[in-house]
Amino acid sequence: MRALDLLRFDWRVVAAAPARSALLAAAFALGVAAVVLLTSVGEGARRYVDAEFAVLGSRLLVIFPGRNETVGGHPPLYGETPRDLTLADAETLSALPGVARMAPLLPGNLLASRGGRAREALALGTTRAFFPIRGLRVARGRALPAAADREALPVAVLGATLARELFGEQEAVGKRLRLGDWRVRVIGVLAPTGQSLGLDLDEVAIIPVATAMGLFDTEGLLRVFLELEPGADPRRVEAAVRRVVRARHEGEDDVTVVSQDAVLAAFGRILTTLNLAVAAIAGVSLVVAGVLAMNVSLIALRRRRAEIGLLKALGAPARTVGLLFLGEALLLALAGSVAGMLVARALVALGARLWPAFPLAVPGWAEPAALATALAAALAFSWWPAVRAARLDPVVALRGAD
Repeated sequence: MRALDLLRFDWRVVAAAPARSALLAAAFALGVAAVVLLTSVGEGARRYVDAEFAVLGSRLLVIFPGRNETVGGHPPLYGETPRDLTLADAETLSALPGVARMAPLLPGNLLASRGGRAREALALGTTRAFFPIRGLRVARGRALPAAADREALPVAVLGATLARELFGEQEAVGKRLRLGDWRVRVIGVLAPTGQSLGLDLDEVAIIPVATAMGLFDTEGLLRVFLELEPGADPRRVEAAVRRVVRARHEGEDDVTVVSQDAVLAAFGRILTTLNLAVAAIAGVSLVVAGVLAMNVSLIALRRRRAEIGLLKALGAPARTVGLLFLGEALLLALAGSVAGMLVARALVALGARLWPAFPLAVPGWAEPAALATALAAALAFSWWPAVRAARLDPVVALRGAD
């Protein structure tokens, strides 16, 4: 019997039992859809992380005070460190070969108030270089002036939401407000930016770093951003940073230097592992579908004994009878897999429309892997019913006896 004849025969068998066929195809469809959907969430998470770090530019070093060994394993967000990272340290680092821009950062929560309106705000003490490094755009007014890099000027650039909450429909640029104990003048308002790396930039007040030191009564910086020149070797710049720190900190290498590329690579490895783990968990549903296919095939075998006996009596070899059972299972698995992929694609497209901020996407390997797993499960679990059908004695099968 030719392959085309086998396919036609299997198609007639499938069409003759629509309920059973639909049940098996649906089982495979659900399994494939689960694999594609869950891996799409993982791929979306990877793209979201890439997009979040993309706003920082392509080549960035971030320097934290304190070493991993002295602060408990991760760069500090807040809290005590053995030695402060100062503005003088940051200015020295900005002069290193290969460094294009430097931006210090000293954040803190303050009460922002104007008239009868008040709102808790995150004040970011920094310099004008922070704006291009973070990809911030000023919608009205201007960014911090050059003099604010060193002087404690009473000026601020507000996030879009903070400006709206404090000034309503009035123009905020040129007006004054109170940040903590200081009165400052608004010189700019950021374009709506939203969340970036866990920070709501629409709710911040960006002030000169020297002003932040006066407000928070500290000279220690939370971190320093170094944007590298095109072609600069991050490893050489990092080594130069450590040499400068040791020279300025009495021989102590007491900073943590994090490369943006290293962070992205670490996130990529973590998300890839999680994606594969999630795909494996979802793949269990395809194994369940395979077990269902085996049980249904064994039941069908008992009902089709006379049919199998007639085929063998007419001269069909045992191999052909086995291939008929295997082909039926593979046909249902293929049909269910295609349906599952179409449903998953539709749900991913719907999710992308409903939540555009999260870039849901089907990874290129997910659909071929899901299809291969579904076909392998169908083949593996239909093998035993196919073997039993091939071994039937034609005379006994025609009599309908076991």
